[in-house]
Amino acid sequence: MTQPTPEQTPQPADDLYALKTTALDGKPADLSQFKGRVTLVVNVASECGYTPQYKGLQELHEQMKDRGFAVLGFPSNEFGGQEPGSPEAIRNFCTTKYGVTFPMFAKLETKPGAGQSPIYATLGKATGNLPNWNFCKYLVGKDGRVVKFYPSKVAPDDAALVKDIETALGS
Repeated sequence: MTQPTPEQTPQPADDLYALKTTALDGKPADLSQFKGRVTLVVNVASECGYTPQYKGLQELHEQMKDRGFAVLGFPSNEFGGQEPGSPEAIRNFCTTKYGVTFPMFAKLETKPGAGQSPIYATLGKATGNLPNWNFCKYLVGKDGRVVKFYPSKVAPDDAALVKDIETALGS
């Protein structure tokens, strides 16, 4: 009998930070490392019309990381096949083209079904929204509870998004 991967292990349904996943480099990743921080979870892709948002996401991460904030990137190839690359190709693209230093994780499935990531099951249950394209965003509070969903068209520098992050940080 095969053991479930960390991504498939059942977890509490309301605390994102109770979940485990896999980092882009293939190593296990425990989201509990973000407990006490505010995060912006984003389903990313390298060949999407919204891909330039990587620049704004990196700027947001840089500007607020010292205040207890992080962007978390989760590649997905579900929308238009726009993330076909290997983990190495994704990492190379993100770092060389956009200077990405925020945490990136292994490709996962966001859509409902047997292969759906528990991360996106939790995000969807909390907001009633699942990504309908790349670069959808979820603001997650310090306690691991999802605060709000933002569709792809909401840019990282959107005033309402930045205000919501500031509120979640408690400033």
